[in-house]
Amino acid sequence: MSKGTSIRAFDYVNHPYEQVRAALAGDARRLFRSATTSAAARARTVASQLRVDVAGIEVATDITIAVEKIEEREESAGPVPEIRLHLTWEAANSPHLFPFMRAELAAYPLTSTETQLDLSGNYQPPLGALGRALDAAVGHRIAEASVHRFITEVANHLRTTLV
Repeated sequence: MSKGTSIRAFDYVNHPYEQVRAALAGDARRLFRSATTSAAARARTVASQLRVDVAGIEVATDITIAVEKIEEREESAGPVPEIRLHLTWEAANSPHLFPFMRAELAAYPLTSTETQLDLSGNYQPPLGALGRALDAAVGHRIAEASVHRFITEVANHLRTTLV
């Protein structure tokens, strides 16, 4: 299996790093689910959701996110503290029709009151050679837009729920 297609997205949260770190270290899966699904949908599913607009039509699928590992770097170990969540995700239904993603979500302070969220990873397009051709034509743009929307929704959720 090849490494996959690289993708990166970032946003910021206007709260101190320690608050964002605590939220991510606490229950990241619940945070992702809360950030990406509506209240009604949240009551029906334990999955998160990726959404993207394609030619004016919203395409969405529930995803299952696994937090494989959490790494933390204290301020004494480097120039700035950092938390890094190693994630995998795939479609909750019919995963063979959607990309499989392996990513890292890093959070680190920008200032004393702002925290950067930085998601970088690789995904495997589905459907073998056909999937790679579709990915090259339009799939990468769709995947990129959905990852950008995901990180934006997580950042917005943290902005509005952290005290």
